[in-house]
Amino acid sequence: MTDELSTLKSETAAALAACADLRSWDAVRVGILGKSGRLTALLKQLGALPPEERRQRGAALNVLKDELAAAIESRRAALEAEALNAKLARESLDVTLPPRPAASGLIHPISRTMEEMAAIFGAMGFEIAEGPDIESDWLNFSALNIPAHHPAREDMDTFYLPAREPGGRRRVLRTHTSPVQARTMLSRTPPFRVIVPGRTYRADHDATHSPMFHQVEGLVLDRNITLGHLKGCLIDFLRAFFAIADLPVRFRSSYFPFTEPSMEVDIGWNRRTGELGGGGDWLEILGSGMVHAKVLANCGIDAREWQGFAFGMGIERVTMLKHGIPDLRPFYDSDIRWLRHYGASPLTPAILHEGV
Repeated sequence: MTDELSTLKSETAAALAACADLRSWDAVRVGILGKSGRLTALLKQLGALPPEERRQRGAALNVLKDELAAAIESRRAALEAEALNAKLARESLDVTLPPRPAASGLIHPISRTMEEMAAIFGAMGFEIAEGPDIESDWLNFSALNIPAHHPAREDMDTFYLPAREPGGRRRVLRTHTSPVQARTMLSRTPPFRVIVPGRTYRADHDATHSPMFHQVEGLVLDRNITLGHLKGCLIDFLRAFFAIADLPVRFRSSYFPFTEPSMEVDIGWNRRTGELGGGGDWLEILGSGMVHAKVLANCGIDAREWQGFAFGMGIERVTMLKHGIPDLRPFYDSDIRWLRHYGASPLTPAILHEGV
């Protein structure tokens, strides 16, 4: 190796040793191996040399190039290690400190109410049944003994779809979850107990009504079922759901096409304060009754052998009463502040209250 190449090697080693960071290292690398670097310039001069000298000079330059490239790469690795160690020293973490609080997601009040209902009725032996949101006219109305002239069938109350069934009737967005009761009776053999939570649709919208809302239906079918079973089931549920052991419950005679006899159910409350369980006033909470014999016959069940009761309630309504929510519309506004106030922790399970 000539004195010129030895000088280049020693000067490169000194420059690399003087590098304090990767920026100065990169300047040395470019100054040696870059397009205009010192070693690159020497390689470009090979073409002007005689063949024999060119061969000897080229071999020496290639050896030097490999040595310098290895030295440069070694210095890069050392500088990166030094930078990492310095960064770790500056950013040391005390693992004994408590973690910063992180915002967690919350369960929507409607979802939590469904969970609580499923837990309470599940303890009574009920199963959950489901069905489609788009129903046939027959399952939504006719099978449930709702006559053709009933106002619930009018366009002002019901969302009909353009597509028609083979018989010419239009399909409908289900106005209640009761069609699933009919589906259950058509597909299963009694006895059974089912609840049907789900979305329903009606053409109505104000502070207490929404065009899309949630209902839960219940159906019990067995031999020798009486009104006493219905009353006991609903009283136990309402007292468990509202966590009021002595909640007053009243049954009033009413009319529904799919039950006979039919009853509306009221709970005691204070009209002035809105407090549940006292005050001498009554608040309607749900509808119920014994399954109409025509409904049983429409679903192929012999009413002389099997009897049952059914009930239904709005999930938003009971959620508003339980949590003191005055307006229905915020349920669907996606306001994170509202959800933080009324939402439930996913780590807190639905609790069965005593007496269930």
